[in-house]
Amino acid sequence: MTHAATPPPKADAPADANLWLEDISGDKQLDWVRQHNAETVKKYAQTPEFKQLDTRLLEVLDSNERIPMVEKIGDRYYNFWRDKDHPKGLWRRTSLAEYRKDQPTWETVIDLDALSKAENENWVWHGTDCLKPDYQRCLISLSRGGADADVVREFDLPGKQFVKDGFTLPEAKSNVTWKDRDTLYVATDFGPGSMTTSSYPRIVKEWKRGTPLNSAVTVYEGKPEDMSIGAFRDQTPGFERDFVTRQIAFYDSETYVRGKDGKLTKIDVPNDANVRAHREWLLIEPRSDWSVGGKPYKAGSLLAAKFDDFMAGKREFAVLFEPTDSTALDGYSWTRHRLILNVMDNVVNKLEVLTPQAGAWQREGLGGAPKLSTIAAAGIDADDSDDYFLTVSGFLQPTTLYYGSIDQGEPQAVKHSPAFFDAAKYDVSQHFTTSKDGTRVPYFEIAPKSLKADGKNPTLQYGYGGFEISLQPSYSGGMGRAWLDKGGVYVIANIRGGGEYGPRWHKAALKANRLRAYEDFAAVSEDLFKRKITSPQHLAAMGGSNGGLLMGNMLTLYPQLYGAIVSQVALLDMQRYTHLSAGASWIAEYGDPDKPAEWTWLKTFSPYTNAKAGQKYPPALFTTSTRDDRVGPVHARKMYAKLAALGYDTSFYENIEGGHGGAADNKQSAFMKALEYTYLWDHVK
Repeated sequence: MTHAATPPPKADAPADANLWLEDISGDKQLDWVRQHNAETVKKYAQTPEFKQLDTRLLEVLDSNERIPMVEKIGDRYYNFWRDKDHPKGLWRRTSLAEYRKDQPTWETVIDLDALSKAENENWVWHGTDCLKPDYQRCLISLSRGGADADVVREFDLPGKQFVKDGFTLPEAKSNVTWKDRDTLYVATDFGPGSMTTSSYPRIVKEWKRGTPLNSAVTVYEGKPEDMSIGAFRDQTPGFERDFVTRQIAFYDSETYVRGKDGKLTKIDVPNDANVRAHREWLLIEPRSDWSVGGKPYKAGSLLAAKFDDFMAGKREFAVLFEPTDSTALDGYSWTRHRLILNVMDNVVNKLEVLTPQAGAWQREGLGGAPKLSTIAAAGIDADDSDDYFLTVSGFLQPTTLYYGSIDQGEPQAVKHSPAFFDAAKYDVSQHFTTSKDGTRVPYFEIAPKSLKADGKNPTLQYGYGGFEISLQPSYSGGMGRAWLDKGGVYVIANIRGGGEYGPRWHKAALKANRLRAYEDFAAVSEDLFKRKITSPQHLAAMGGSNGGLLMGNMLTLYPQLYGAIVSQVALLDMQRYTHLSAGASWIAEYGDPDKPAEWTWLKTFSPYTNAKAGQKYPPALFTTSTRDDRVGPVHARKMYAKLAALGYDTSFYENIEGGHGGAADNKQSAFMKALEYTYLWDHVK
């Protein structure tokens, strides 16, 4: 099914002339897509400059000098790798000693190009789940063309082959994990009524080897309006526990411990808190202020309790992290005996190592990083060692990968990403501006050292501003080649809705407050004008997914600020979004347009609703993917069609493959990026 039933139109909404484009895979609709793709390609993708950029971006993506990031499975290190000779990719493995060499020798486990050819399928790798502790069997997930829906097959890891008559699931948005070698927890499409309105599984079952899927025993059923249901076993030796998860909404969930008798016991924390068990510990991240056991705990904190004590009713916590006005928890990772915290301070990372003990845990710093860069660390095998990988990256600093072991000296660099542009020509700086309501908003700027503050510099401003996702310093060879090398300025806006300052920064732009994110983005643009970095005719803006919605609103609410806009795989029709693809799963972020009171605020940031004749909209390009079953291509199709019918300068490109990432392989990705950068440069140079 390509979309949900059409709800009755809003009383204040005109008829939608573009509803017919919601049939995603209809012949007439795909003919329309191909026609408008051809128009965009003819206009922007035929010049020698475009073809040169396309080639240079593909060189970055296919470079054999990139760091092959690895995952430890058993005693081997596994990597998924794409290059020009293997566009669909290789799943391969090596030893640690070999990996530390400049040119490791790899053993191919799965050749996805060969598999796709043999099966006449366009397989896209979606990952693997291998069963502890012997790692003999894995569940391999493969997507047709990059959609979120995938097929799952059992794989014999030592033999490097799929298991004949092994566990196999047909294409669906599934949540499948091992319980033991002969049992799976399966949440999938079991037929009519088994999926939520968000298009994810509503029912999780226990499936025994050798039995048909329809005989699997139900473990838990959620409600149709829930987001998704799942179950999994923590396979940590000596601490094996079974859990059931009920994702009610994006930030609203329940986690249950499943006993051997099948009885479920809820982990008694607020539904908006994140919980995670590890060995004897339970870690809790409250997303709202929480008072329990007579003590208050701040939203965005990280609390630790003994798991068994907590389940027995004790409420004694060690506070591992507490946010300040400038800091937020960016993540954490266990090693065998330690916990590594990744903390952001004004969007720049620092690391701490915590050692569990009674009362306050012991803490110390881990590593350092250059100014305005990102440092992150993760345990390699929390069951067996205190080893960790550490990465350091910056806008002008290619990523370096370090290997270390806590209490055994400084980590050692083992891999370096190549430099794809001359960083010596540029400077990185962080700035702060004031939004409409007085909020202080940070942004990063990467600019030529020869920059003249004359208001004429072609500048690209990027943003996201949603789902508590942070935009931090990171190296992009593609951006460097496509924008900086041409003399452009690149800006990252850390607007509200993101996670740069934890849950409070995110909640400040939820639902009825969504316009705060767009005010922040506009404030950054206006600060660039005030500082004479650029001016509206030289300022481009780009964003994808929720950032694509941001772009739609900058187009319709702040058209005077931009010379061109690119909106990628975007949400745009906020009246219909809950009835398209997985849209219902984001009601917690935006609101429910089928409720009149919530439509009152939703319509203020629905670009498709608000686009109208007689405005001075800048040129805009909408890119999307037919195989995107998360947001879907419908939004971009309809927005482009409406703007074109109103006579605006607008363009459209829909990749027939690619999923929500927009591309299924490096070649497609390079083409899409080259198209977007070329479009923006042509309009603001």
